[in-house]
Amino acid sequence: MGFCGSGISLGCDEELKVVMDERKRKRMISNRESARRSRMKKVKHFHDLSAKMAQLTNQNHQLLTTLNHTTQRYFILEAQNSVLKAQVAELSHRLHSLNHIIDFFNATNGVFEDVDFASRTFIDPALDNIFNPFNVSYMNQPIIASAEAMLQY
Repeated sequence: MGFCGSGISLGCDEELKVVMDERKRKRMISNRESARRSRMKKVKHFHDLSAKMAQLTNQNHQLLTTLNHTTQRYFILEAQNSVLKAQVAELSHRLHSLNHIIDFFNATNGVFEDVDFASRTFIDPALDNIFNPFNVSYMNQPIIASAEAMLQY
């Protein structure tokens, strides 16, 4: 390729066209390579997002399973707590009744001072067993509250 200033314009135009074609070809190759890299990055990004989605879906499933187990355990404990509260109320009532009986015996020194009162008062023997603090069967009565009964509500 010669010197373009020599007056031969035909050679100069062809030489310029060859240089321009070469630049154009290099630019096309560079653009294709850049587009290929861009597509590869998009595919990699898509695969990364798919893997992250699978991981998060699995983690979400595990959390839901844990939440369900925790909720079930909560309801079981809530029912047991209700049973215990009912038992505490019943035992508190029994304790109050027994303390009342003890107070009565302490106040009367264990005997009726008014003999006429005892003879005038009708005491049912069945009820007498309930209020007798030495009645063992009363003390060993089962507590009625149960978890099954509380779960019905």
